[in-house]
Amino acid sequence: MAVFAVQYTYLDDAQRLATFRPEHREHLAELHRDGTLLLSGPLDDGSEALLIVVADSAEDALAALDGDPFKREGVIVDRVAREWNVVIGQLPGA
Repeated sequence: MAVFAVQYTYLDDAQRLATFRPEHREHLAELHRDGTLLLSGPLDDGSEALLIVVADSAEDALAALDGDPFKREGVIVDRVAREWNVVIGQLPGA
């Protein structure tokens, strides 16, 4: 298993984001409980987010997030997964 930094870029539609945010957060909480998602949160002005995921590959990291309601509803316009080699410090569950 490796650690992946996944960056989401969101649709520029605050109302649509707000509508599906509770379901999105509950889904991510489930992934956190099962150990797949280590950390997540918005970046800067909230138009993007960073998610730290444990997976075997970048493809698997994205696949683990495929059930996100934001993806289902077209709120995510771009997703990028990159392997992140933590050199200093420790991530919970990594």
